[in-house]
Amino acid sequence: MDAIIYCRVSTAKHEQASSLQRQKEELIELAAQSQLNIVEVIEERQSGYQVDREGVFQMLDYFSSGKANCLLIQDETRLGRGNTKTALLHQLFKLNITIFTLSHQGQLQVSESDSMVLQIVSVVEEYQRKIHNLKIKRGMKKAIEKGYNPSNNLSRIDQASGRERIDFPIKEVVRLRNNNLTFAEISSTLKGLGYNISRATVHRRYKEFISLENDKNNHIE
Repeated sequence: MDAIIYCRVSTAKHEQASSLQRQKEELIELAAQSQLNIVEVIEERQSGYQVDREGVFQMLDYFSSGKANCLLIQDETRLGRGNTKTALLHQLFKLNITIFTLSHQGQLQVSESDSMVLQIVSVVEEYQRKIHNLKIKRGMKKAIEKGYNPSNNLSRIDQASGRERIDFPIKEVVRLRNNNLTFAEISSTLKGLGYNISRATVHRRYKEFISLENDKNNHIE
């Protein structure tokens, strides 16, 4: 397994430096015992209650990109404290990351209370996903009631993915907007058709289109 070693102390005080070094040395030894390949060693001097940590995002980047699939920490409090710890554990479990700790001399054993909280978080997240999907369906239904025909654009769904400028039916957006749909509802409608486009992007491209149309009309005049 490809592992990230994450070490953290709460302050930048000089006496904490030895603790950081000790964590690093002991985790390297644990990796050797467990026959893990160390990809990166991340060291931080930040409060565990703070989620905005450069090392945390660096660690998550490795896992999200598939460059590592295992985390080594002294114990779960090194990952974070309070809600920050819960949020990070939830994210790591979603990414199927195996966590080894020195305190357990092997894989992390989540406490009963932490396990219960993580289950609640998962349930809430699932309901949020359901609500999001229902909003998309609601936007689609309202658009169809206003005269939108999704079959006219199904042939262009394959153009909706990728990092390039997304092509979507801007004239339909204008028509739906004229029928008093909000940009959020229009965005939901487009997502239902496979166009992964945000409300802000719909709004921006709508304004660009209207501006170009006004320029054309002024030029003709």
